[in-house]
Amino acid sequence: MSYTNTGGHAFPTSQIADSDGMTLRDYFAAKALPAIYKDATETARNDGWPDEWRMGVAEEAYAMADQMLKARDA
Repeated sequence: MSYTNTGGHAFPTSQIADSDGMTLRDYFAAKALPAIYKDATETARNDGWPDEWRMGVAEEAYAMADQMLKARDA
């Protein structure tokens, strides 16, 4: 289950109609993704990339983002 606080918008702008930009949760997940991907590729080097591993990398990035948002609330 994911943390429901999105942290609001990472880069709010009034320049784009109907858009406040990505959420802070999305931004944190994007920042966490390279390290999680690197760790997963080292583990999966000989196994290829089954679909469940790809989904797992994305899920881990958002789990890390959720932890970062919780740390901000503490």
